[in-house]
Amino acid sequence: MKRINIIKSILFASTVVLGVSCTNLDEEVLDGVVIGGGATAPVNTASLLTKSYEGLRAFQDIGGMYALDEMSTDALVGPTRGGDWDDNAKWRQLHTHTWAPDHNEVKGAWNSLLSNVYNCNLVVENGTAAEVTQARFLRAFYYYSIIDLFGQVPYREVGSSLEEDPKVWTRQEATAFVITELEAVVASLPARTAGDASIANKDAAHFLLAKLYLNKGVFNAADAAGPYVFDAADMTKVVTHVDAISSTLADDYWDNFKPNNNTSPEILFSSKNVRGGAGGGIQSRWRAGMHYQQTPDGWNGFATVAEYYNKFNPNDRRIKNSDQAIIDAFGNNVGFQIGQMKNGKNRDENGKDKDANGVAYTNIPAGTVNLKDRNGNLLIYTAALTLITGGATLETAGIRTQKYIPDAANLGTPENDYELMRYSDALLMKAEAILRGGTGVNDLVKLAKLVARTNVPGTIPTTLDAIYLERGKELWNEGWRRNDMIRFGKFLEKRELKPYVSDNRYALFPIPADALFNPNLKQNPGY
Repeated sequence: MKRINIIKSILFASTVVLGVSCTNLDEEVLDGVVIGGGATAPVNTASLLTKSYEGLRAFQDIGGMYALDEMSTDALVGPTRGGDWDDNAKWRQLHTHTWAPDHNEVKGAWNSLLSNVYNCNLVVENGTAAEVTQARFLRAFYYYSIIDLFGQVPYREVGSSLEEDPKVWTRQEATAFVITELEAVVASLPARTAGDASIANKDAAHFLLAKLYLNKGVFNAADAAGPYVFDAADMTKVVTHVDAISSTLADDYWDNFKPNNNTSPEILFSSKNVRGGAGGGIQSRWRAGMHYQQTPDGWNGFATVAEYYNKFNPNDRRIKNSDQAIIDAFGNNVGFQIGQMKNGKNRDENGKDKDANGVAYTNIPAGTVNLKDRNGNLLIYTAALTLITGGATLETAGIRTQKYIPDAANLGTPENDYELMRYSDALLMKAEAILRGGTGVNDLVKLAKLVARTNVPGTIPTTLDAIYLERGKELWNEGWRRNDMIRFGKFLEKRELKPYVSDNRYALFPIPADALFNPNLKQNPGY
């Protein structure tokens, strides 16, 4: 029976919907009737399903889930640069594991994930069969992130009164629910559409099931910080679900990140962006670190830590795409940027495309002129980096990253889809699961291709340490680093800009203070 009287109201959603705080003071009737009277109105499930898909764009932003998944690790840091990028130290707190329950990005991730669960629930309870199947998959994906980041998961039973506080699953209960949900819908999901992985599909469901079974030992542990026990039967499930995926690797690693990356056969699930139209914050993947005078211009913020960069061979194509078309358009390679930065096409040393008289440059080849910073010094990115920078290195400290190739045809609203699941990840999950006791046989041809396309000599990873290293290099800046570091027992360890072992509580993020209006939620241990 469809739920009625569902209202998005003025109260914190922890007491109304799913533990999400809400600052919208306007009442919006989403289903049924307004409490106290009024006419019934049907739910527009098609619109709500669209919103549920659009919610995936939050993964593209520089904050929220991306910041929690990457900046809390050894891979990414947001240093304070003079008077810029401090933001009450929120970026540095993530990297150094000193966050608290009032951290804005922690709260933002919690709110975003549960708001999307809420939209999915409305579709599940009111939609057509096809809509419900997609919504159940999307809800499982959002739940997965909540399980991973926060442990506890608020939920509301169908038909329950909105005057009741949402119930709360433990991490173990939520994991079991999501696995059951995905296993129930995978057969009903459509096959992945060639050229468009943005619709829920069988391959994406198998990928997510493999991810859940791989991490089940973490999610079911008595202590979020470990130790973890990986059951052989769960590892065999990983193998089974990866084998069920119908996919292949792209010939070129960068096919997964170019403006028309929807054509890559390797992307299993993505968040769709449209050139010149609706889109997410995909441009943050190149603007966050790039200098103001580069092409495209950036925000001079985030950087990669040297010890992470040093895991790569400098010639690894995954961090250095210097194709001529890239140089012609932007002046420098995409990937990791270190050393002297060059001009983009027809731009001078100050990143200008017109001279002092307003005349456009037409005869300056890309990559031939050394760029300068705003003080007239050569723009040379260095590996040396501190959490608070200033002086001569203010604009140059830190290795910069571009995970996606900028869409030269439209830098403001680019076409690159944001990939959420890739087949290379699935192959590495399977290899890891077999090493952890799962039954199965690796596809050595595909693994060899994964290694070969890096353009540096290498061998197929055959140990857990090698798998961990390869995952860090293959999946850099894709939102999986924290998850991997925790599963391999590395997350709390000392590292370059965090020279101490973190307290066990940092294996989970805190429940935001606002959400604790729901008495069924309890703050995570240690906060």
